[in-house]
Amino acid sequence: MPTRPNVLFIISDQHHAKCLGHAGHPQVRTPHLDRLAREGVRFANAVANNPICTPSRMCYLSGQYVHNHGYYGLSGQNPGGLPTLFGQFRRAGYRTAAIGKLHGPAGWIEADTDVCLEAYAQLSVSGHSAYDDYLRGLGLDGDRDDGFLQEQGPDAPHQTVEARPSRLPYVHSVEGWCVQEARRFIAGAGDRPWMMQVSLPRPHEIYAPAQEFWDLYDDDSLWLPPNTDADLTGKAPHLRRTRAGYNDPRGMLFAPKTYEALRRRKQHGYLGCVSHVDHAVGELLEALDAARLAPNTIVIYTADHGDYASEFGILEKAPGICGDAICRIPSLWRWPGRFAAGHAPASIVETVDLAPTLCALCGLDPMPTADGVALTPLLEGGERAAHTIGVTENPWSKAVLKGDWRLVHYPRGFFASDPAAPEDFGELYNLADDPWERWNLYFDPACRDRRAELERDLLDWLITTTRIRTMLPPVLARDGDNNPVWGGEVFNHHWDADGKLSWRAVAANAGGNYI
Repeated sequence: MPTRPNVLFIISDQHHAKCLGHAGHPQVRTPHLDRLAREGVRFANAVANNPICTPSRMCYLSGQYVHNHGYYGLSGQNPGGLPTLFGQFRRAGYRTAAIGKLHGPAGWIEADTDVCLEAYAQLSVSGHSAYDDYLRGLGLDGDRDDGFLQEQGPDAPHQTVEARPSRLPYVHSVEGWCVQEARRFIAGAGDRPWMMQVSLPRPHEIYAPAQEFWDLYDDDSLWLPPNTDADLTGKAPHLRRTRAGYNDPRGMLFAPKTYEALRRRKQHGYLGCVSHVDHAVGELLEALDAARLAPNTIVIYTADHGDYASEFGILEKAPGICGDAICRIPSLWRWPGRFAAGHAPASIVETVDLAPTLCALCGLDPMPTADGVALTPLLEGGERAAHTIGVTENPWSKAVLKGDWRLVHYPRGFFASDPAAPEDFGELYNLADDPWERWNLYFDPACRDRRAELERDLLDWLITTTRIRTMLPPVLARDGDNNPVWGGEVFNHHWDADGKLSWRAVAANAGGNYI
């Protein structure tokens, strides 16, 4: 058995953090994820650093905040010198694999993985999908419905918020295929330790779970969140527009073509997809047990971002950071005998923390380009806060979580095209009193100081976490005789592999001798 632990990093797409049995959801069935929560550590205040797929996944695999790696949209060109977590593990002697919906920049992780299987041809640098090949070999390629529903027709957009049971049995679903390929990788790893990402595409739309998971729920008895029909007067203009758009029957495929029926179909499909993903997690845990690898394998389950899941009547993730439902994510960590089973620390943790934590746990050198912190003390049962605030970034807006408070900051004039919106609009919620974010306190005079505090925290965070490419004046240090030293080696030595310099590195160098 390898002396260094294996790593199984399971990431799903668009999993609402409250849609888990152990998180108190009254209906969803997630026995395997509930098992992980019992046997490991659960971070209830885990924050996604971006509300869409590619930027969030880059935060996990680089350890960098979005304003540092620079990717705010989907896919994109290879970022060049930005190191990956896969590369860090591979250089340390690990076998590495990435399987499923990888959805990163073109070619960024491929060179650092021994096995790289992208499930979606349009997301692959080669334009090739290993899962397409799998279904084609079984004669089932015409039944694939995780990217579009056949009822949409060939010219329709692929994504929809409609829902129905899948035409494929679970074993041949994209998640079932991911599990099969993960088992194959584990079996072929030999005596070398391994690090594997299994990226499960659901519960992201299309909402077509396998029949057995669809059958767990019923439209007529679905529980809907208490803010489902909340007054949207104090909400952001783009959230109100998104909600109104769901009333258009042209976006509905199935009868009855009413918003109420559509919402229940989508919620039915979403919960079915959560249970579908939970089953895949259970199969991965069974694979570890069967190979007797569970005691020496770190297992992480998380998501790239959340989903509104009918909160405020919104049926998917757009419009992003207005809701805690999008910014907060599941985060479960298990390493038997090493992590504090059942521990649920209150500390805020972020997606950027994955890379430094895994490097620390596995005895690897730290990634100097990472912005996150190692969560080892929390995983071992501690309570000391990892972060004062957690930030979710859109390119021109930011959401800040601090304790029980959440601020969404928009620049003045952000909603200038909406004549009904004030010049200075924002959102502020007290989650202790209002966990479903029904009352926007941004304009409340009694909360003025709290709003100013979070705005200052955000400004400090942006300044102190930003990595720079050039610096003027050059870094000035002092030598052993306390004489100033300009430029040269002292200056160049501190630039990281991605060509950037962090404020933290400058401040910490030589005991603060920089002047």
